[in-house]
Amino acid sequence: MIERQERPLSIRRQCALLAINRSSLYYEPKGISPETIALMHAIDRQFTKTPFYGVGKMREGLLRQGVMVGHDRLRKLLRKMGLRALYPKPKPKTSTPSPEHEIYPYLLRDVEIVRPNQVWSADITYIRMMRGFIYLVAILDWYSRYVLSWALSKSLQDDFCIAALEEALKNAKPQIFNTDQGTQFTSADFTGLLKDAKVAVSMDGRGRVFDNIFTERFWRTVKYEEVYIREYRSFEEARRGIGAYMQFYNRERLHQSLGYRTPAEVYLGDAAAPKEKRAAVRNESADTAMAVSAPEGIAFHLKQSKFWS
Repeated sequence: MIERQERPLSIRRQCALLAINRSSLYYEPKGISPETIALMHAIDRQFTKTPFYGVGKMREGLLRQGVMVGHDRLRKLLRKMGLRALYPKPKPKTSTPSPEHEIYPYLLRDVEIVRPNQVWSADITYIRMMRGFIYLVAILDWYSRYVLSWALSKSLQDDFCIAALEEALKNAKPQIFNTDQGTQFTSADFTGLLKDAKVAVSMDGRGRVFDNIFTERFWRTVKYEEVYIREYRSFEEARRGIGAYMQFYNRERLHQSLGYRTPAEVYLGDAAAPKEKRAAVRNESADTAMAVSAPEGIAFHLKQSKFWS
């Protein structure tokens, strides 16, 4: 809002009218040092390996690797990266939602997940780059592990989470949507989209490791199979690399827990199965096809997905 060229008012007067400090106009923020970036990458690796470590154990784990860091700095960087320790029971000083945001109860305790689009979840993780870092949000179908949408951002504002949710809701909607209590997911804009779609909102108990376990496992997979073997040099390169991996994860990566099927085959059904398998299934009756397609131990309801062809 400050006019620097051909200004009718002096810069001093413009700053006074806008109630800002004139020195802030000339301040040039310093970028994050390479040493800090390297430290954040080491923290991310340790956290991915041991997400249940608090600050004390995290520091000791880093010291064993020759990475020197104090408790206060480590705690500050963990907050900056959006990382928090996962505990099997509530602990104090975990991530705190904004006080004006509504918190919803956890709805999934003792609930059996038996079909696609029954439960979706969303979470955010830190993504390392060669000279910085960004954040990734993904929306996952719990039953099939299918990634419904994802988005990248250079900050932890809620706009990229809202964009990912809008994209996912274009094709289907879940019965229950589960998140943690982070400010991105407790905002009125985010929960309002779910309410408008008549989706039940569920939120993890603070510090509960098992409340969103499928998404935590997914982050570990993404980082070890894609992020840690790349050196993204730019935001655009990260977007392309992660986009290609998401396609691989959904349509090619086999899951033992899904009976060695891909998430797309379970979520989309016959439309996503390999060509040879589709031809074989068409020759069977509907009952037989269901028995052949469903992984052992999973109650697979074919007609629940609107994508079934």
